[in-house]
Amino acid sequence: MLQKTNNTQVIKPFRLVKFFTFSSLAIMLAATIVISALNAHWVRNILLEKSEEYASLLVENLNHQVISRFMLPVLIKYGKIRLREKEQFVLMDKVVRSTLHSFNVEMVSIYDENNIISYSFDKDLIGQKNAGGVHYEKALKREATSRLLQQGNFLELLFWFPQETKIVTFAPLQAEKQLSPSLTGPVMGVVEIIRDVSDDYKKIFKLQGLIIGSCAIVMGVLFLVLRFLVKHGEKIIEQRAEERLKLEEKLHQAEHLSAIGEMTAGVSHEIRNPLGIIKSSAQLLKNKMAKLDAENNILDIIVEESGRLDNIITDFLNFAKPKIPDLRPCVVEEIIEKNLAYLNPHIEEKTFNISKEIAQNLPGIMADNAMLYQAFLNILLNAFQSLEDNGCLTIKTVYNSGNIIINFIDNGEGIKEDILKKIWTPFFTSKDRGTGLGLGIVKNIIEAHNGTITISNAKPNGTNVEIILPV
Repeated sequence: MLQKTNNTQVIKPFRLVKFFTFSSLAIMLAATIVISALNAHWVRNILLEKSEEYASLLVENLNHQVISRFMLPVLIKYGKIRLREKEQFVLMDKVVRSTLHSFNVEMVSIYDENNIISYSFDKDLIGQKNAGGVHYEKALKREATSRLLQQGNFLELLFWFPQETKIVTFAPLQAEKQLSPSLTGPVMGVVEIIRDVSDDYKKIFKLQGLIIGSCAIVMGVLFLVLRFLVKHGEKIIEQRAEERLKLEEKLHQAEHLSAIGEMTAGVSHEIRNPLGIIKSSAQLLKNKMAKLDAENNILDIIVEESGRLDNIITDFLNFAKPKIPDLRPCVVEEIIEKNLAYLNPHIEEKTFNISKEIAQNLPGIMADNAMLYQAFLNILLNAFQSLEDNGCLTIKTVYNSGNIIINFIDNGEGIKEDILKKIWTPFFTSKDRGTGLGLGIVKNIIEAHNGTITISNAKPNGTNVEIILPV
């Protein structure tokens, strides 16, 4: 429950950080798209204005060329303009095309005063009536107008990227001063010019796409950086929360063990004194009873069980109040050899196979010889209890990075996973006899030497006890 609460406390603030991070990036990207769209719209308006100015210049030039190169010579030669006549039409077509051939003009149409198309690049349009519409009416009033014609599918028009973009300009065709006493001259017709500006619009769209793409890449990089920082921060805080949780658990366990230790120490002292009296009295009584009833073994049982109880009390005291190690120079392999010499009768009886892989020239360590002897002895006894006759125990020692690593590996049945999780719990034992304090005492001894001990299942079977002691 505590761990769940801690994780929730960690996740909540980072959810808020993630929300603000992702939302800010989304807002920035949206703002960039809007700004780029406004810029593109602004550029399009500028392009339209420039195109209108350009078209006005074209119309003015065309107006001058038509009057000077077509109308004047035709009026002088024929006395009247009739574009239906082939010679006049050919001359008009030559004048118009020579004037606009280098200005990227797609279509030119000239309307007369009755809104009838008198001339056009497309001969099928010649003779059409009322084709000018509102723009023709404005041009008759000396007001030039331009409009965009865009073609494409729905999405292309929605994102302002049509397949074709054309500018249609209507402008009045006016007589020059030479032909009219007025300042501007009368309107003799209307000129319609259609220019294809698709390439210019595609350049604008590419610029817009480049801006949006660049901003998207920058936003993506920022997103990845922020996501990495958030993830890294989450890991750090989760690690700290786990460390704090472990420290709290250790503190609770230490407080619990401290209370148990104080109680155990007090009770053990109270039991040990009368137990010693019982044991010594039984031994005295045994000596006296030997003369009267030599076959009676009741007193032997009392002495033996008293000794066993004394050993249990000793375990309680060693676990509850571990001794402070008396650190002196010692050699690990000598302690192991001492343990094996003590256990040699048991090894020969069970025909255990002891394999030693001791590294050469191991450095000495500062340790309490007696305490390490006791720790190794408990580990060896546990290993022997898990082995069957002719079983094998491998003892390895290596030196690595300022530490001596000792492994006790047996080929027994191993430890079940549910039991492996509880082996360090005080008073827990899977055996019929025992206090469940043996491994706890071993762990206290190793940690008193600033070392570590781990127990795991070996492959393919058996148990591996690994001890790391600093040199």
